[in-house]
Amino acid sequence: MRIALTRSITQGVVGMALLAAGAISASPVWADCGTVDAACEIESGTYHIALPERAGRARIPAVMFLHGYGSSGAAVLRNETMISELTDRGYAVIAPTALPREEDGPRSWAFLSSFGRRDEGAFFEDVMEDVAGRFNVDQEDVVLAGFSAGGFMTVYLACAHPDQFRAYAPVSGGFWRPQPESCAGPVRLLHTHGWADQVVPLEGRYIGGGRFQQGDIFAGLELWRQTNECATHAPDRRWKTGDQLRRAWDCGEGRDIELILVPGGHSVPKGWGNWMLDWYEGSDLSQ
Repeated sequence: MRIALTRSITQGVVGMALLAAGAISASPVWADCGTVDAACEIESGTYHIALPERAGRARIPAVMFLHGYGSSGAAVLRNETMISELTDRGYAVIAPTALPREEDGPRSWAFLSSFGRRDEGAFFEDVMEDVAGRFNVDQEDVVLAGFSAGGFMTVYLACAHPDQFRAYAPVSGGFWRPQPESCAGPVRLLHTHGWADQVVPLEGRYIGGGRFQQGDIFAGLELWRQTNECATHAPDRRWKTGDQLRRAWDCGEGRDIELILVPGGHSVPKGWGNWMLDWYEGSDLSQ
């Protein structure tokens, strides 16, 4: 990641105190700030966080999960099923909150420059620096994920700053038209999408009276295969797990791409946290 790893003495003391306290806490651990009702505030914005049982870990891996349009970091923590799936496996869940696109308007991420009131990549860096010092989160072991508009933000950040996070896992969100012609470098990417999604259809759609066009998810995956220098556009593996259809491209270390299609619509599927971590940690789900 591009974030400096230096910490203040005060942050270190706080982190050690939280580590000691977390060793006897049940999962998930809720910090003094960052709970559903009390956001952690930094200069560039706010975030919420759920912490796992520490179990003696010196540093905590994490998933930064970006909410959808009009939602919030607090709402992410209310998805108790997803939070439990992640914290039960030892991961913190960091849930930043977007700014309103317009004054008093719905909150959304500035994944396009025309939507911007904030440099979101810089904001995420600020959040990661704060959680590293305050909660002992390992900045080098973080997945960026997001749902819907949070998924849009995830892929755009991955394209522009591939090294900012260890891996990327959008849910129901891809590039918009015109999509980028190229990305800055290869990434590990897991894309999950509902076959029946009508809010962000697989083929994309026009919104805003035709002013904007959501992109084709498969065209976005083609861009990622080009970026990751995959040997072929055809998947290396294709299989079915329960009612999920899966395809994977093994394009080299740190360059793997996987697509999970589920029968449902526009939502984070139950079980997604475990699927994502199995992929991130390297489990071979095709067996």
